[in-house]
Amino acid sequence: MDILVIVLTALLAVGLGGVTGFFGKSIVSGRNTGRARDEATRILDEAEEQKKQILVNAKEEALANRNAIESDLRERRSDLQRMERRVANREENAERRLEDIDKTEKDLQIKEEELEGKLSEVKEIKEKEETVLEQISGLSANDARGVVLDAAEKEMEYEIARRYRDRDQQAKEDADHKARKILTLSINRLASEVVSENTVKFIPLPNDDMKGRLIGREGRNIRAIEAATGVDLIIDDTPEAVSVSCFDPIRREVARRAISKLVTDGRIHPARIEDVVEKAKEELDEEIRSDGEQAVLDAGVMGLNPELIKLLGRLKYRYSYGENILTHSVEVAHLSGMIAAEVGGVSIPVAKAGGLLHDIGKALTHEVEGTHAEIGADVARRYGITPEVERAIMEHHDEERGSMEAFIVASADAISAARPGSRKDTLEHYVQRLQALEEVAQSFPGVEKCFAIQAGREVRIMVKPDEIDDISSSKLARDIVKKIEDNLVYPGLVKVTVIRETRSIEYAR
Repeated sequence: MDILVIVLTALLAVGLGGVTGFFGKSIVSGRNTGRARDEATRILDEAEEQKKQILVNAKEEALANRNAIESDLRERRSDLQRMERRVANREENAERRLEDIDKTEKDLQIKEEELEGKLSEVKEIKEKEETVLEQISGLSANDARGVVLDAAEKEMEYEIARRYRDRDQQAKEDADHKARKILTLSINRLASEVVSENTVKFIPLPNDDMKGRLIGREGRNIRAIEAATGVDLIIDDTPEAVSVSCFDPIRREVARRAISKLVTDGRIHPARIEDVVEKAKEELDEEIRSDGEQAVLDAGVMGLNPELIKLLGRLKYRYSYGENILTHSVEVAHLSGMIAAEVGGVSIPVAKAGGLLHDIGKALTHEVEGTHAEIGADVARRYGITPEVERAIMEHHDEERGSMEAFIVASADAISAARPGSRKDTLEHYVQRLQALEEVAQSFPGVEKCFAIQAGREVRIMVKPDEIDDISSSKLARDIVKKIEDNLVYPGLVKVTVIRETRSIEYAR
């Protein structure tokens, strides 16, 4: 029973607790629902306000865009209207121009028809006049044309000859202003470097037995000679002579002297060969120095470095086309000094030094690469030569030169090389050249006599005075010069002198 009461009591307590909890929860839930409803109402009100504001902003923006678009459309319409007006104006102008062109074409067509009519009239008049002229002159149109052309040609020849003479007179009047350049350029014509050098020397022997002694046992003597001198000793079938071959003239001369001494002495063996070669070198060095000093004294050039003087002496054993280079250098120095003195306004010592040293590079062409002008300028710079002299050495074979001294040295070089007898020339070739000059001069009409003089450097021509007048003489001289230049090969310059002489002879009775 107690247990039942207790159970009932517990169940009642649980039921009361559940009812109490339910009603408590309902009260709390009702309070929360009210607050949520108020919050929702507030949010809806705010959303409605924002919606209204957004709608207002959207209407304002749409209105602004519409206004902008309408303004843009108005501007475009205005532009289109302006373009339409311009196009209309251009069309009107084009129509007016077309009308003007049509009118001009009609006028031109009328004028062309009138011109054709006038040309026909002129042609008829010309034909009538030609017929009348042919009847009067007794010549056809072609014959008359030939006569007129011949007369015009003769008149033109005479006029050209007269103008040539006038130009010559004008050139003579201006000679004082142009003398320096004329002198240097005219003398320098056809100046060219031609080197032909003999690289073999023959040494006479007393007998052919000496060839065996020079060869030696198993060739030891000839090997010793070649090793000591640097040459090729050629022993062939030439009677009582041997040949020494070498591109270097100094070594070739040393070998020639040494072999000559060995042949004269008769004692030929390797040790003796070395001694004789050394002595020959010493003697040749002394002679080279002495020859260089003598050349410097002859040329009148002072203050040169001793090594440069020694190089200058080596040129005694160099030849260019049969002409000795040392003699040629001294001659060029003299010519350069004389030309500089005559021209004036240039340094005579520089010209003489440049003339003496212009070929100094040829002393080293077998040892150093490059042209002799470049080698010579480098050597001159190394031994303290002034820049002006160095420039003359460098430029004496150039087409363009930067100083008057260089022009003078080049001119003197050309004069020395072209001087008759300076270089080898056979008698037959010399005579043929003179005959060719006289034949060229004699081939022109009106020439009575002609003479090639001064070793072919001048041709004097006597003309017939009744066929050649003074003006035609100038033209004849130029024609002969042109034919010589076109048909002949000659060194230096050829002067053509035309002489016209009129003689009147009467006898008193």
